Amino acid sequence: MPNDAEILRELFQAALDAALPEGKLDGILPDRPKGRTIVLGAGKASARMAAAFEEAWSRVGGTCEGLVVTRYGHGFPTRSVEIVEAAHPVPDEAGLNAARRILKLAEEAGPEDLVVCLISGGASALLALPAEGLTLTDKQMVNRALLASGMPISAMNRVRKALSAIKGGRLAAHIGGAKLVTYLISDVPGDDPASIGSGPTIPERSDPQAVLSLLRDYGIEVPERIEAAIRANAITSSAAGGEVHMLATPHMALRAAAEKSREFGLTPLILGDAIEGEAREVARVMAGIARSVVSHGEPVSTPCVLLSGGETTVTLRGKGRGGRNAEFLLALALASRDLPTLSAIACDTDGIDGSEDNAGAWFDASLYSRAEERGIDLAASLVDNDAYTAFKALDRLVMTGPTFTNVNDFRCILVR
Repeated sequence: MPNDAEILRELFQAALDAALPEGKLDGILPDRPKGRTIVLGAGKASARMAAAFEEAWSRVGGTCEGLVVTRYGHGFPTRSVEIVEAAHPVPDEAGLNAARRILKLAEEAGPEDLVVCLISGGASALLALPAEGLTLTDKQMVNRALLASGMPISAMNRVRKALSAIKGGRLAAHIGGAKLVTYLISDVPGDDPASIGSGPTIPERSDPQAVLSLLRDYGIEVPERIEAAIRANAITSSAAGGEVHMLATPHMALRAAAEKSREFGLTPLILGDAIEGEAREVARVMAGIARSVVSHGEPVSTPCVLLSGGETTVTLRGKGRGGRNAEFLLALALASRDLPTLSAIACDTDGIDGSEDNAGAWFDASLYSRAEERGIDLAASLVDNDAYTAFKALDRLVMTGPTFTNVNDFRCILVR
């Protein structure tokens, strides 16, 4: 029988496997067009999505071409679709050039062509084509401010759309008469297609004043020319965006982990796939639920796993290192120190927790004695937003490398 640390890793792997695109396209492929099949895409999972589409398309006798942009290190072998890598979460010139090329390919599509768009989380930063009047430097500046503000991802994406020439349905508007089909892997709470990668093929109306109010609410000041560009980039009408299909979602991943947990004699409880909020506050709530499980057998009896997804946020106050999952886990460890039968894992399913090289971290009851032996003050680490450093010193980081998918955060608390 595997130990709890091994079980936690196996449940995380089950979630990852369920979020891969292979085998998910059968039955939802469009008819082959008379003209070309042009594949466009962006996101951390988009390269693997392109490979999966190529394989499925070849089985029905189709050929394709196109361009997909993914994060550095997240490329995947393809046959005919070109893969370009660019920076995430702060855009760079490679993303800017890729976005220009993708927009040009969309404009070239004719009425007998098929355009297949592959979008996953990360597309928003990777499709870095500024709206008229803005520069890449402007977008980088605002992106950095957003990442440090504690703003929820759904609100961040509203701002990013307002700064973009390609997001918020603007890519679809350039496709013209070609048939458009979009395949998505969701990394957003609620799986709203317009929010995944900021919805480049999902037409919608925009409200510049609401975006400017968001920036003010989170203390982000922008120059007058950026404010003017946001106002000028408004969309007042929306056209049809074509077919949309969801290949993987956070809930699918949590369900797979729940099924796997039963193999270890554990009762799973999915707390939600769309949980947002400050990472350390969400951790305190989760610790309270675990305490209720231990004390009262509610809302589930032991042994069990409490599963959740979504995307927490971190408001930077210190100068340490650590993504939102490591911060959540450190706060959970501190809030549940009186529960010796608890262990947990928290990881980003793309394999990168924030800007570090780890997917996340894990802990069990040995964490506290190990920290004392090594002179690590866990509470001080949390105050300094330094969870990565603490878990690295304690050999509790989860290192996966790029996973080629992205269905947001995976959190699992095992209670004996």
